[in-house]
Order: sequence, then C-alpha cells, then structure tokens
Amino acid sequence: MKGRVIVLDNWGDRQAAALVVDGVLQDLAIDPVDDAPLPGAIYRGTVDRPMKGQGGVFVRLPEGRTGFLRQVSGLTPGQPVLVQVSGTAEPGKAVPVTTRLLFKGRYAILTPGAPGLNISRRIHDEDLRADLDALAQAAMDGAPRDLGLILRSACAEADEAEIGEDILEARDLAIAVLNDVDGTPELLVEGPNAHETAWREWADPAPDEVVQGRFADHGIDEMLDALADPRVSLPGGAHMMVEPTRALVAVDVNTGADTSPAASLKANIAAARDLPRQLRLRGLGGQVVIDFAPMPKKDRATLDQVLRAAFKGESAETSLSGWTHLGLYELVRKRDRLALRDLLGDRA
Repeated sequence: MKGRVIVLDNWGDRQAAALVVDGVLQDLAIDPVDDAPLPGAIYRGTVDRPMKGQGGVFVRLPEGRTGFLRQVSGLTPGQPVLVQVSGTAEPGKAVPVTTRLLFKGRYAILTPGAPGLNISRRIHDEDLRADLDALAQAAMDGAPRDLGLILRSACAEADEAEIGEDILEARDLAIAVLNDVDGTPELLVEGPNAHETAWREWADPAPDEVVQGRFADHGIDEMLDALADPRVSLPGGAHMMVEPTRALVAVDVNTGADTSPAASLKANIAAARDLPRQLRLRGLGGQVVIDFAPMPKKDRATLDQVLRAAFKGESAETSLSGWTHLGLYELVRKRDRLALRDLLGDRA
C-alpha cells in the first residue's frame, strides 16, 4: 500500500478509520464501546464542589456524568459553565474538561478568548499567506472581537471557497455556543467520531486515496494484531518492549544479537523515532519511563535531539522530562484517547 491512504471501516457497529503511509500504520481512530464523551465535545455544565488539594472543581454534566476542571478562580458552586472534553477518563474517574474552548474545522480553528489571526507557520508562500489573511478578515467580519482564528496547514492545498465556508461554519457554531451558557447541564456539541476525525485531522498532507472497505482487505487487521504484542521489532535485530502498568508505561530497549560498539546507539535512536507512533497507536499516555540500551553518557545529547524531533509533530501534549539518576528517561504524554485494548474488544 503505497502513498498516504485513509481506510474507513466499521469495527462492529462502531466507526473506525486508519491512516497508512507507505504500508505503515501511522494513526488510528475507533469510536468507544459505550457512549463515553468524545474528546472535543462541548457541554454546558454546572460547577460542583471543589477538589481540595488538587486545584480543581468537579462539574456536573448531563446523564449523571461528572467532569473535572483544573480551574477554581472565578467559579462558584451552582454556576453554569461551558466546558470542552480535553481527554479520556480512566474507569471510575471524572472526565477531564477545560474552559478553553476550541471549535475545530478541517481548515480553521476558532479560539474564544484568544483574539487574533494566526496562519500556520508551515505555510511559507508569502502570496498565499496574504490571500489567506484577506479571506480570513472577510469571513470574520462582524464576529466578536475576542474570537480568534487559526488557519491550519491544510489550507495550503485547499480551495478558497472551501476554506471560507469552513471558517463561517466554525464561526457561527462558536457564536451560538458562547451565547448558550445559561441553563441546566446539556451536550451542546458532539465530539468528532472516527470518520470525522480522519476527515478533519488527517488532511495535511492531503491523502492520495480514501478507501471505504474492510480493514482486513488492506492489511489493517494484521497491523492491529502487531500492536497487541508488547514487542516492537527495530532495525538490525533490535527490539523494544512497550508495557503499560497501572502507574506508568515501561519501555525497555534491547540491541538483540548485535554486539558492535555502535549497536546501543543505533537501537536507541530507532526506538526513539518509533516511540511516538507506538504510544499514539496503542493509546498510551501518562508517565512513560524508558530504559534505553546501555550507552556512553556522551551519546545522550544525540538521543535528546532525536527524541525532541520525534515528538515535535505530535498532537498530544508531551513533556520530555529527561534523564534520571539511574539512567532512565522520563516523559509525560497527555492521554488524548482510550487505550487500544479497551477499544478493540470482540469484533461483531
């Protein structure tokens, strides 16, 4: 499977989508088994009791759900508040929410409370940037002043009419939601399902092909089977083990049969480059502790650069904490999706 291909399927009665680049699975979206709130969903909630010692408050959501908001300033119990689901919740825990709403389209993101116009830095053509600026100014004419706009990098290959329509749709939705703050807890905007996520988030660069068909017909099932195995093969016979526990995700890198002086650094670089993809596809987040293959301390600077470059383009917020006294490497990745093992289940 050559090129950038999006495969749309159903996993049982749930939507599913896979992004494959030159035969390698790069991203995956599967709707959850239950009706759990999807990241990006916007609710009108009611501020509940504060959580002492954790710097946040609980928020009552519809259908008996509870959100946890890491903000207490200016909020009082019983106050209605607009919140957006910012991640996934572990079983038995409150849904993480934020008051920093984002209204995302395929080409535009509306940012209430963060005014201004920003065009993706990945768009370098100055004439195109000028055209996009004029288009955005026209589309945002008459919008509230505190409503900001970000034009995404996918605009570089898009038709102006499609971009303008996307801006207007997001603008109108944002204005309607921001004016609907009073009332009882209610779902105002549903989070994107798997097919919507693929259409919106995998548009840059534009796919060479979008296929609607069974995962099994395109080798996706075998790729998912490989993700069920903690062992990840690396070039040169090396491998790493990716094993989640309740407290953290443990990663162990091994050189295999290669005993050359450069074997450790080569294995560690290969593991560092593939680690973001493995965490993304497996739906793993939180604290990640990596036991790299033994190597001289002078090589750590090289590996640091590789890690920073590898995680630079990740959509999930990641903090690279660095090396511990025991020679382990720590990072923290935001849980932006459910673990793959919780999504798959038995196929209907």
